[in-house]
Amino acid sequence: MCVLNDDIREYTELLREGTVPRAYRGILSFMSELLHHMSASHPGHAVSAMYAGFMDMTYFAFTPPELKSRNLKVAVVYLHEENRFEVWIGGGNRKIQAEYIGRLSRADTGPYILSKVSPGVDSIIEKRLVESPDFEDKEALIRRLEEDVIAFIGDMNGILR
Repeated sequence: MCVLNDDIREYTELLREGTVPRAYRGILSFMSELLHHMSASHPGHAVSAMYAGFMDMTYFAFTPPELKSRNLKVAVVYLHEENRFEVWIGGGNRKIQAEYIGRLSRADTGPYILSKVSPGVDSIIEKRLVESPDFEDKEALIRRLEEDVIAFIGDMNGILR
C-alpha cells in the first residue's frame, strides 16, 4: 500500500538531486519554444496557451481555421512517462468528441488511431510522432514535429470531408 508521506519523501529526495527539475524545465522550455515557432510560422492557426500538466502530459492546441469552424482542435502532446510526442484531434467538448468518434467509426482513418468514448480520453484520433526524442538537437526536433503536425492536419481535413 502506498503511503502519501513516503511518496512525498521520495519525491523531495528526487527534487534535491536535481535531475527531475532540470528535465521537467527542459521539456517545458522546449514545448514553449515549439509553440512559439509554430505560432509564428502559421499565423492563421489558433494557438492555445501551453498546458504544463501534472508530469503526465504537456500540450498546446494548434488548430487551423477549417477544423476550428467544426469545433475541433489539434493538440501537440508530449507524454512524459512514455517520452513520446503525439498529435491528437479533439472536440471542443465531450459531446462533439463522441459525435465525431461515432461518425469516424465507419470511416477509413488509415494509419491513425481512432479513440473510444470513455472517461479520461481527450482525443478523437491520435498519431504517435516521435518516440524518445533528441532534445539536444532542438531545431531538428522542431522541424520534424512541425512537418508531422502539418501532414496530420492535411490528412484530417481529407478524412473529415
